[in-house]
Amino acid sequence: MARQKPAAITPTTADKILVEKSVRRLTLFSSGRKLKEYRVALGFSSVGSKQREGDGRTPEGNYKIDFHKSDSAFHRALHISYPDAADTRRAAEAGEAPGGDIMIHGLPNGFSALGPAHRLRDWTAGCIALTDSEIDEIWASVADGTPIEIRP
Repeated sequence: MARQKPAAITPTTADKILVEKSVRRLTLFSSGRKLKEYRVALGFSSVGSKQREGDGRTPEGNYKIDFHKSDSAFHRALHISYPDAADTRRAAEAGEAPGGDIMIHGLPNGFSALGPAHRLRDWTAGCIALTDSEIDEIWASVADGTPIEIRP
């Protein structure tokens, strides 16, 4: 009797991302089930939602991953659909630009040796940062269009 080949292991696709800023945690979900949690670093001024370009804050709200960016200054990046219409309106009413280029990304290119030490302080300009191996996992399991909720 011939042996059957084992079935190929397919990575599980996440259908939601939840970021909880207060506890520096990113969680991937599939059909309401938690797949994996990651510790993250945030914008250098992490309290409060992003109000304007250059404020160093990570946005809060409901967005989508709108594209995978492989040619980033960081080891891979997933672009978040910030600013939305409400963010743009709020910034305009204050006479400010809302900012943009908010992403989930790895470490700056050439700095992968920092590993988890990067989480000792919040250091991004408003993005959500992980180690290079962690962004590799997320990159493979998150499709464009995946919703992301960023909570305080």
